[in-house]
Amino acid sequence: MYDKGKILIGIALFIILFTSPFWYSLATGSSDYYPDPEIVTKDTPGMDQCVMPAAYMRAAHMDLLNQWRDDVVRRGMRLHTSPDGKQYNMSLSNTCMKCHTNKTQFCDKCHDYMAVGQPDCWDCHVEPKEGR
Repeated sequence: MYDKGKILIGIALFIILFTSPFWYSLATGSSDYYPDPEIVTKDTPGMDQCVMPAAYMRAAHMDLLNQWRDDVVRRGMRLHTSPDGKQYNMSLSNTCMKCHTNKTQFCDKCHDYMAVGQPDCWDCHVEPKEGR
């Protein structure tokens, strides 16, 4: 047991290195960062609220958009009825992007934070020009 000191130093160094990201985020306050997308909405007639509640859209908008894609492309359905009974056209470009016009500040900000990579929305849709 002549290496007892070396082993204890090795374990201490391992623990320090392993937990360093945790200590760094506490020291810099970077753990408090959450994206705050700029919801730049236009004054669009009849579009005074989102198609679903904000909490749902934050958590599951991708499911809604995938469902819309399947309904429009495979079933020929074009109308979405929101929980309050209002009907909307199922269209990323003609419904969502009419109000949320700034893709960089609205979509990309959260997608980058969540490390989503490139969402496949723009494989079929024309990517909006900023500030339209």
